Parts: sequence; structure tokens; C-alpha cells
Amino acid sequence: MTLRLPRERPDRPPTGYKIAYPVLSRDGTRAGFTGVSLGGGTPYGVLGDARCVYGRRHRAPARRCDCGFHCLHSAAEAADLTCAGEHRRAVVLEVAVLGAYIRYERGMRYARQRVRRVRVGPCACGRTATRFADAEWGLPGWRVVAADCGECAVVRSGVPLGEFARLAGEGLVVAPEEGRRDGTGGSVHELIAEAALLQARLDWFQKELARLDGLRP
Repeated sequence: MTLRLPRERPDRPPTGYKIAYPVLSRDGTRAGFTGVSLGGGTPYGVLGDARCVYGRRHRAPARRCDCGFHCLHSAAEAADLTCAGEHRRAVVLEVAVLGAYIRYERGMRYARQRVRRVRVGPCACGRTATRFADAEWGLPGWRVVAADCGECAVVRSGVPLGEFARLAGEGLVVAPEEGRRDGTGGSVHELIAEAALLQARLDWFQKELARLDGLRP
């Protein structure tokens, strides 16, 4: 006798939460996301279908494989993952789980998804993000971007949050979390981070001045 798990037939697609890095295409005409672990080398759009990252021909999610999109049931649990050093620049995605899925205690593994909402944390300085700026790393054909208040990464290219949503399409909502306001005191860690960013900007200006001085006849 084979024990089969019960099949769920929900009235509406289940909601899940995950973290990812926002990305912009090299020519700046498309926006999407890339994962932080399994399948992280393959960017995906707002509406996407999962494929087996191991190149097998079965449909994702296969029971004897770990392929497919992954998400958690809890938004707070997903947000907690952005505290890890390697994921500080990630955003939290709210997704609609579409197609076949396998439910686990903490989340789901599934075949298809629609990203409905992007929750963007504050800039590294602690202020509310107003745009995505170049994070200075990426994938072939794609640049990873990160939350910026509009002042800290002024020397880097980027797009306003609303423009990112437009490029991504499919009615995506990009919502920044409120950070500290200008004129309010930050914590010691926030002030140290802001000082480091200011120093990085000063170093860049000094390098440019030295370059321009070398071009003089």
C-alpha cells in the first residue's frame, strides 16, 4: 500500500515570501530578480516558470529532487534572512504560488510564481530607499541593484523604485520600508556606515581629480 499525501485545492493561489536580489538588464530596459542560493545564476521575471537547475527533464517540483521555486510561509521569517551578512542587499518578495506545489513545515516548493510585491529595506545609511542603485556586481547581461536613499550612491547609476516596477511589469508593487528621517539622530552603527559611504565618495572624487589632472597638457 502506497501512502499518498492529501491533494490541496485552494480557492486562490497560496501566498509565500522569499528573498532575492533585484536586477536590471545591461541595456536598462528590463527588470527582474535573481535568487540567493539554488538557481541564483538564472534571473527571473515577475511571472516565471521553474526549471530543474540540474538539467533533468522532469517537471519542477519533482518529489525526488530539490528543484523548483522556494518560499516561506512567514513574511517575518523571510525578512529575518536579510540580516545575514551575505544577504543584506536582498529584498523580500511576496509571491503568489501557482501550479503544482509541495508544502513543507516552513514553506513550499513549487512550479510557477507571480511576484506581487517587493518590500525594500532602508538604504545602508538608515534612510528610506527612493531608488535602486548599482550594487557593483552582477551576472552576465544583468546588473544587481540595491536600495539607496538617492544620496549615498549618487555616483552610481540606478533607477527610481517606481521605474523599476514599470520595467518589471505585470502590475508589480515596489514598497520601501520607512527608515530614519533626515535630521534625526542615527545609531552608532548607522553613523559609522554613513561615514564609510562618505569616505568612499571622497575617494572616488579624489581619483577622478587625479585622472583629470593627468590629462592636462
